[in-house]
Amino acid sequence: MKPKKYRSVWDALERDPETAANMKARSELMIAIQERLDRQAGTQAEKAERLGVSQPRLNDLLRGRIGKFSLDALVNLASRAGLRVALQVRRAA
Repeated sequence: MKPKKYRSVWDALERDPETAANMKARSELMIAIQERLDRQAGTQAEKAERLGVSQPRLNDLLRGRIGKFSLDALVNLASRAGLRVALQVRRAA
């Protein structure tokens, strides 16, 4: 049997393309925020304060608990972290 190929891990894990697209967008935002925070000085508590969240909430983000964050929440956090979020929409392949 020929192995099936997927465009992303989310396409392989999620049954419908809408959920896969949402998960992919959330994961990309989470990674960008994590990388930004890694380059910033300070403790987790200080970083959480700058983002306007609790330390446990920041810990959820840093540990990649994607199910605890909506796309809207991640866009807001990215903005507070000093990132600019741009949305690109294209026709599906």
